[in-house]
Amino acid sequence: MLPKINRIKKKKDFEMIFKNSKSFKNNLFILKVIKNNLKLNRFGFVVSQKVSKKAIVRNKVKRRLSEAIRDKMKNMEIGTDSVLIALSGIEKKEFSEIKKAINDALIRAKLIIGENNNRPLH
Repeated sequence: MLPKINRIKKKKDFEMIFKNSKSFKNNLFILKVIKNNLKLNRFGFVVSQKVSKKAIVRNKVKRRLSEAIRDKMKNMEIGTDSVLIALSGIEKKEFSEIKKAINDALIRAKLIIGENNNRPLH
């Protein structure tokens, strides 16, 4: 789970990100990114009832997204707010597929620093 300091919870923060962000989409989620002028990265997760009517399934998707992001935090550029919006179908995917999709999206968004930036995009 992400540390509390790295989570976006306030409605006004979500609204600002939705209004002013850059978007990156794949078949599992939409990643919205904006600079935040802080010395840390913050993340929010949106999993609507379109993904599943069951809260237990939606929460599982949020936990998986959160864990996949937490694994990548040490290799990321500092100073961004990001929101991951889950799309229908993500609940059926394996965790390894979700991790790979997040890694690819972070590379496309130029949020990962280090050796991964030289990888060709697929």
